[in-house]
Amino acid sequence: MQDAQPTVYRQSDVLDPARAQAMQVALGRAPELQAGDPLPPFFHQLYFWAPQPPATLGRDGHPKVGGLIPDMGLPRRMWAGGRLRFDAPLLAGVPAERRSVCEAAVRKKGRTGPLAFVTLRHEIWQDGALCLREWQDLVYRTDAGPAPIPPIADTDEDEARDVSFDTTMLFRYSALTFNGHRIHYDQPYAREIEGYSGLVVHGPLLAQHLMLMAEGAFGPLMQFSFRATAPLMDFETATLCRRDRTLWVRGPDGRQCMVAEA
Repeated sequence: MQDAQPTVYRQSDVLDPARAQAMQVALGRAPELQAGDPLPPFFHQLYFWAPQPPATLGRDGHPKVGGLIPDMGLPRRMWAGGRLRFDAPLLAGVPAERRSVCEAAVRKKGRTGPLAFVTLRHEIWQDGALCLREWQDLVYRTDAGPAPIPPIADTDEDEARDVSFDTTMLFRYSALTFNGHRIHYDQPYAREIEGYSGLVVHGPLLAQHLMLMAEGAFGPLMQFSFRATAPLMDFETATLCRRDRTLWVRGPDGRQCMVAEA
């Protein structure tokens, strides 16, 4: 299911500083961003919304597949990871265009049943210059079957910081990124339909924390990649860890929830 000449989907947006300030507040930071300032890494997730009416949403609150994301015939969606290249700073308050394609869509047989892997590629342009390239890796699977056993996280870090998430934080992040996935705010759905023990912390929110940790250690990022390895629940305290340019999220029971490279 690969297209040699995939359709390019284009969206335009003005990178409103007020939305970035709201994200700073949600992350416990001072709302300092002004028009013309460079956005922190990954803050482009706050923009390029694609609202859909209720009739075109799937059972999980996401828009129904088709168009940019092909229908792979599997109901459960997870953002499994991603890669980013930062070519130039994105500036708050300046119009930008995102160009998106589906780079790959493949079905496979996994240990827990059929899986589908979809890779989206996004480019964000501002003032005629390519500023950011991003690859999003999505995984689709069936409702049935046990969750895979998560790996055990490393305990040999140079820097560590505990971080907690509550329902207010998950609501704010869902709202700011216009993410309608019900596993992040609808506990009965998360438990009864998708089989989680609580609300799921957004994978991109964990990646956001790791990017800010990396930026604090090294300055502006050139590249960043991350891979989700186990879900983190809203009632759990996680530890953000870094050793040199390798970063990871460790759950309270020692499991590895995410690993990344800056």
